[in-house]
Amino acid sequence: MIRIAIQKSGRLNEDSVKLLKECGIKFAGADRKLLSRAENFPIEILYLRDDDIPQYVFDGVADLGIVGQNVLVESEFSMNTLKKLGFSKCRLSLAIPKDVSYNKGNLKYFDGKRIATSYPKLTEKFLHAAGCSPKIEFLSGSVEIAPGIGLSDAICDLVSTGSTLISNGLKEVETVFDSQAVLIHAPGAISEDKKSIINDLIFRIESVQKGKDYKYILLNAPNEAIEEIKSLLPGMKSPTILPLAQSGWSSIHSVVLENDFWNVIDNVRKAGAQGILVVPIEKMIL
Repeated sequence: MIRIAIQKSGRLNEDSVKLLKECGIKFAGADRKLLSRAENFPIEILYLRDDDIPQYVFDGVADLGIVGQNVLVESEFSMNTLKKLGFSKCRLSLAIPKDVSYNKGNLKYFDGKRIATSYPKLTEKFLHAAGCSPKIEFLSGSVEIAPGIGLSDAICDLVSTGSTLISNGLKEVETVFDSQAVLIHAPGAISEDKKSIINDLIFRIESVQKGKDYKYILLNAPNEAIEEIKSLLPGMKSPTILPLAQSGWSSIHSVVLENDFWNVIDNVRKAGAQGILVVPIEKMIL
């Protein structure tokens, strides 16, 4: 049995729960519980504040944790990052009042300025590297209101869409740190039983991630166009080709990277493909 710590509520909780369930793990949600046990996999889910997750994993209370890189780096705990998870992406950015003039890259602007943030270590490290000595005002929440009430000249806060900054009369001027969710584990010895379970979990996560990167496509094509279409559809090894009931036609099945999808579709259409179907892939086992 292993234990994994995830955020108790919020966007990271939703993304973490979704990932674990996509991995085929069945368990009850937080609902006032601190701990829940999976029905069909040897794992317990521990629900915590995101800021507490690195500490609990470091102390061995949890074997694994899903946490934002921003929280992990700010905590300064030594951890092994087992997997970047690709969700809950955001950036830690410096923002100033929208009517203040600023030239991109002119970090000297922040020298001596009061900066409100929930991430003082990351902020200070970034600005010190640029030769600045700001005055850091630590706030645990509602950072974006600090300039408006005269508490600070600027803020350093997490940004996703930027709408919160705009609604508070601020503009984003510099990115301090790009973040996403990661799967972490504390350094040190681990039993073979737990190592086996962790490897199984990572295998499932990777299968889910690979599925999101690809699309499964099926198309019909005249036999004389098969060779050209094959060259455009590498598949995992090579496309699958099956004869249709209609003489002279075949069905071609393949897997295409999401990033290449529209270019591939345009090319196979020009080569004579018809009746193209696109199917999402839930998981991919290589």
